Amino acid sequence: MFDLPLDQLRLHRSQVQAPEDLGLFWSSTLEAARKHPALLSAAVADTRLDAVQVHDVTFAGFDGQPVSAWLMCPRDAAGPLPCVVEFIGYGGGRGYPWEWLLWPSAGYAHLVMDTRGQGSHWRGGVTADRWPAAGPHADGFLTMGLTDPHDYYYRRVYTDGVRAVDAARALPQVDPERIAIVGGSQGGGIALAVAGLVHDLAAALIDMPFLCDMRRASELVDTEPYVQIGRYLRAHPDHVEQAFATLSYFDGTVLGRAATAPALFCVGLMDDVCPPSTVFAAANVYGHQAKIIEYPYNGHDVPPAAHRAAQLEFLRDHLRR
Repeated sequence: MFDLPLDQLRLHRSQVQAPEDLGLFWSSTLEAARKHPALLSAAVADTRLDAVQVHDVTFAGFDGQPVSAWLMCPRDAAGPLPCVVEFIGYGGGRGYPWEWLLWPSAGYAHLVMDTRGQGSHWRGGVTADRWPAAGPHADGFLTMGLTDPHDYYYRRVYTDGVRAVDAARALPQVDPERIAIVGGSQGGGIALAVAGLVHDLAAALIDMPFLCDMRRASELVDTEPYVQIGRYLRAHPDHVEQAFATLSYFDGTVLGRAATAPALFCVGLMDDVCPPSTVFAAANVYGHQAKIIEYPYNGHDVPPAAHRAAQLEFLRDHLRR
């Protein structure tokens, strides 16, 4: 237990301040992205899965750039179906369709977004990050474009996340009024940002989110990926304040305040990757009703089977008519 005591965690607030032009920054970013039709293609994929039908989907993300996704639906289910849009943890890609069978097994459509430029650490991906070099950065993705929010890597990723919801709503298999978003770690951070940027979602499942209270995290732990911020700033000590000014446009403790969907969070109280105080900092100011499940003896490894049961119950309450 290296972070704040639990009673303090439940009251903890971040010191990150929202930039004055935050609303304009994101409205102009999303307006530009939405000039492109959301759904580019959706072709049936031959997966030899008898109970699940899979489509290989391409949608227009940031700047209209193509982003890949899988759409999985229970075969022969009467639609349109409630849909779970999922975002992936740091370094992973969309992988193979048979890695994603829980949500279609529960009766939902399931759209899994590939993460641009990632997918070579632990699960493969196929989506390129089509953006000019934005200056020097530390290894990984967290400091790419860190001196300017317009060039910052997660501007593109968060926009892709919003457009994934737009694409799901354009698919005939999906009920556009019953969309939930889900993700863990980086995926949880993306889900939290999307919850703050899309205001008519039905539910959000946000597991141990990355990209929250980032200055505190970078000063508290020296694990990947947050250590990349310190590594960058050791080489560029004159960029400290500008770096955190950029990050404030993307911090979940800022963007989540505008969320309107009921949310279920989880946190491991021994998590030295996404420290508990950073997760509570986001959950404590989340813009709608939020429940957080605490796992006292877990780190960045909340018990998947037990927690899935809670998520299934939460979505049944919020997605079933």
